[in-house]
Parts: sequence; C-alpha cells; structure tokens
Amino acid sequence: MPELIDVAELIMGQSPPSSTYNENGNGVAFFQGKSDFGFRYPTPRLFCSAPMKLARPRDILMSVRAPVGPTNIADQECCIGRGLAAIRPRDVDGEFLFFNLRYIEKFIASLGTGSTFHAINKSQLGSVEVNPHGFDISEQQKIAAVLGLVQRAIEQQERLIALTAELKKTLLHQLFTQGLRGEPQKETEIGLIPQSWNPTPLGECCDILGGSLSYTDFLKMASTDEDGTVECMGVKVSDMNLPGNESRFVIANLAKRLPVAIAQRKLIPSNTLVFPKRGAAIATNKKRLTTTWTVLDPNLIGVCAKDTVDSEFLFYWSQTFDLRKITDPGTTPQLNKKDLVPVLLPLPNEMEEQQEIAHAISCVDSKLRFHQQKIGSLTDLFRTLLHQLMTAQIRVDQLDLSHMELRRQ
Repeated sequence: MPELIDVAELIMGQSPPSSTYNENGNGVAFFQGKSDFGFRYPTPRLFCSAPMKLARPRDILMSVRAPVGPTNIADQECCIGRGLAAIRPRDVDGEFLFFNLRYIEKFIASLGTGSTFHAINKSQLGSVEVNPHGFDISEQQKIAAVLGLVQRAIEQQERLIALTAELKKTLLHQLFTQGLRGEPQKETEIGLIPQSWNPTPLGECCDILGGSLSYTDFLKMASTDEDGTVECMGVKVSDMNLPGNESRFVIANLAKRLPVAIAQRKLIPSNTLVFPKRGAAIATNKKRLTTTWTVLDPNLIGVCAKDTVDSEFLFYWSQTFDLRKITDPGTTPQLNKKDLVPVLLPLPNEMEEQQEIAHAISCVDSKLRFHQQKIGSLTDLFRTLLHQLMTAQIRVDQLDLSHMELRRQ
C-alpha cells in the first residue's frame, strides 16, 4: 500500500519574518493555517513580500498544527507558514488525492502530538497510507470527477445562499425604512420611515412576557395522561438553535402535556416573539416565534403582538434590531423586560401593509431554506459517495448519476 511520500512531494511551511507581512497585496498570498481555509480554496487575508516556502497552484494545502488534517487546494502561488504543508501530487491524480485525504482526515488528526497543541511532522505525514485499494489513474480520475461534481453542486448552493442572504439584508433595510407604498419619508428618532408610519414603543403595542418555568421543572410536571391536561411546548435557550424553519420553533421534540391549572398560569400564546435574556446568546441575535401555547424558561423573554401589530412583521423587524443595544454591558450581558418596553417599532398604520412586508421577506426566507435543505441533501450524498468510493464498496461504473440531479444544480 503506497504511503503519501511515495506519490507526492511534501513541502512543510515556514513562517517568514513578520516585517514582510502586509494587507495591501504586496507580494504573494500568505496562508498560515486552517483559519484561512474556505470550502475548497483558501481566502487571502495577508500577503508576504519575502516568502520562505511556496506552494504552487493545485498543490493540496494541509493544516499540520492545531488542528491537524483539514485540507484546501491552492488556487494560486502562495506563501505557506508553519501551520501548513503543501502536498504536490506526483504519481497520483491530484483531485483523487485531495478527496482521499479528506476521507482519512480524522485518522490524520489522530497522529498529531504535543501537550500545548497538536501538530504533525513531515515524517508522520509522509507515512500516511493512501489509495489502499490500488485504483489506477483512470479510476482515480473517475472517482475524483464524481466527487467533484457533487462538491461543485454544494459550492453553487453556498453561493446562492450568500446571494439570497444579501438580498434579504437589503430587503429588510429597504422595507422597514421605505415601506411598500412609495410615500415620502420622515426623519424620526429611529431614522427615516414612511410619512404615515409611527415609531411606537413595544410596551404600547405588545405584551412583554418573562419566562416562568425552567425546562427541567416543565419536564417534571409533564403528563402522558390527556385528561385534565393541555398540549404545549417547553422552550429553553438552546432551542433557539433548533434546525428547521428559521422563524419558528420545531414542535416535534418540544411538545408535552401540562395539567390545566399549571398551564393557565404559565403559558404564552402562539406567534409570540422570543428573545434570549442573557449571556452569549444575546450576541447571536437569535429570535423565534412560538408555534403553539408555550412555557418559557426564565432565561427567555417573550414579546406578544397586540391587535395592531402583525406577528410576522414584528419578527422580521426584530431581525434588524440588535439586542446588544439595550443590554446591560456587564460581565454577563443581561436583557430585562423593562429594557424592551421603550424600544421603538416603525409601525405602519395599515395591517395590510404590515402583512405584505412580512410576506415579501418570508418569500426570500423560503428561498434560503430551500438552498439550505439542498446543501444538507448534497452533503449527505457527498459523505456517502466518499465512503463508498474510497472503500471500493461501489465502483464508478456502477453509479447511475442520472438520478442524482446534480447537473441541474
């Protein structure tokens, strides 16, 4: 079984003097480690006018220091620091070797040594076994072509996500400052808004609700008996990161039944906007809408729209508002109910306009979710094919790509 040193030249990186670094493009791109890596190619942040070790275009770049194993491909001549090694394919197809190294990344990481941080040296890297099934160049190229096809489809979806996210950002700004009616704008405490809109304190147009029951206690009180109980959700801070619909909680794992007497005192209604109350969660700017009657953990705050406010309009406006503006900037950032009361919401008088604005943004959100789901499916396909092809469980000639719908990505 060939070792990496048998099929490729290994160039270990070396950091040049810091006086030769710059950010203005003088010299060649300088990559120091995994922090410079992208999905496939690294992104230049620094440049070097006097490089010590150079990688060529198409060399495989591997992180060899904290962490060990991740790979990218050089798309230009570049300087590599001591956190990287350049692997220059010689008697192997370069694309195949790239995917081969991706497949055994965890094994390569296990070779790292060091008490402060893990690293791998040239000898260890060179002894890594590759192409264990002895695929010839022709089959290597076919394997690389199939995996490359899936990877390019993933890259395309990522580009579409970036473009759609930028569209949403622009749309949010435009709709919450100009509206949909093309009317003149007026200057207010919160900036320009349409003439007919009113900056309205959240405390006037919404109910501000605090969490009242810890998730642990919620589970203790939950019942499997339907008599005298009501189905509801129990939500905690970590649920803000649930997968699925961006705006709403995923019910499947959250629904329980509480005795009616407890539910009457603890529940908040569906379509309530939920904020995290303290700590790092505030910085992530996470916000969600409840999907049914819900019990909030004390570390969450709910904002329930009254009759004059559309809940979806409120939700999308909240994505333009940074909670950190109104939090106590102490050691642990803290958001209190009273902090939300005076916050001004740019509010159209017509419910119809609120709903039209929310619908326009939700259409973009739907596109985002579609592309994110597509990436999930393609990523699963890539992992499956990578495993099956690298272990020779299937051969390229056995694949029917017509059912994978990759060429239409």
